[in-house]
Amino acid sequence: MKINKWTLGLAAVGLVSLTPGMRADDKAPAPVPVTTALSATTISGYVDTSAVWNPGTGNAHPAPYSFNAGKQDGFNVDMVDLKVAKPMDESQWAAGYVLELMYGPDANAVDSSSQPIRQAYVSLRTPVGNGIDWQIGQWDNLLGYESTDSYKNPNWTRSYGYTLEPTEHVGVLATYKVNDVVSAQVGVADSVTTIGGNGAPAFGNARGSAIESKKGVVSLLSLTAPDSFGDWKGSALYVGADYGPGLAFDKAGPGGHQVDKTHLYVGATINTPVKDLTLGAAWDSVNNMDTGAVEGAAMTVAGYVSYKITDKITSNARAEYAHGSAFDNLLASDPTRPNGGVGINGAGPQEAKVFALTETIQYDLWANVISRLEVRWDSSADGSPHFGATNPTTGGPTKNNEITVAANVLYKF
Repeated sequence: MKINKWTLGLAAVGLVSLTPGMRADDKAPAPVPVTTALSATTISGYVDTSAVWNPGTGNAHPAPYSFNAGKQDGFNVDMVDLKVAKPMDESQWAAGYVLELMYGPDANAVDSSSQPIRQAYVSLRTPVGNGIDWQIGQWDNLLGYESTDSYKNPNWTRSYGYTLEPTEHVGVLATYKVNDVVSAQVGVADSVTTIGGNGAPAFGNARGSAIESKKGVVSLLSLTAPDSFGDWKGSALYVGADYGPGLAFDKAGPGGHQVDKTHLYVGATINTPVKDLTLGAAWDSVNNMDTGAVEGAAMTVAGYVSYKITDKITSNARAEYAHGSAFDNLLASDPTRPNGGVGINGAGPQEAKVFALTETIQYDLWANVISRLEVRWDSSADGSPHFGATNPTTGGPTKNNEITVAANVLYKF
């Protein structure tokens, strides 16, 4: 039997085993078992699309929650995500990896500096106590009720809480499960901001700390209700904190010093005695937010209600309130509007306040497909217009309210 050079090459490095039927002195072919290091690798991902309509004229200042800019009154390919991973097994010295790539407008909004890499880390386990799991490389942010992956969230549009949070870090993360109730995560990262920032900072190093030895600390404590809680079992409480170098400076221009950013988070998911009814809550607080503002601060609080109407139809509602001086910079850095102005060189931003209601109906008709219809209302709670206008550079926002009607279709594989 003749064996081609490609097969011989694979056999030489151990990727293909040559059975007796493939040796030169055998006549009949036989099955060829292929054993490689990829045997435990999984491939998954999704394609996320949407159609958005904002009634009324003027979209120069859309509501400033994550991934909203540029989608008004049109069809959108939001994100394409591809994840290749080898999960760790149950052994004491398990190892694995994750490589997650993202493409599209939403991917650029997450982090333009590292795109298309969203996550890339090595997983290791050390047999200390119940076992410590390590992630070394770039990994998703710990804090927050909502995810970068829209299908994991109750609603398609993101909350203002998610908007304030970083999306990923580069560093080392340790996860330890004390028991079925308590688990903890602690990590050391280059910074507590999104890698590269959601836009270039006004001054300093976009990767984080301008001080060589300075790093950030990220953490999350998770408490899960055990089976003894009856109908409440599986409910979870999360408490987390990030502290370390961000992108804000204590003053503009030469001589400005990078200040530490503090992010506090408390969230909960509550299973109720009412069948198919789930409640949620989230609180985010940020000081020295990454907007270029001097010592800017922001706070958001949100409540969630999810009810499974039928096996295929689910209703998800969210109410949220956001306010803060740093939050004002997200709305519009326009000194002509009543609450405008960037917080640098004495033009300190004022207290901006926004209230938002979102209702989402999810209908699971096709296998592996998530289809949703959503209506969202964002409203100024401080009396100043925050939305609208036809030109983003020649005038401030003109509307106190913004309505968004969106359809979302996502395929998971």
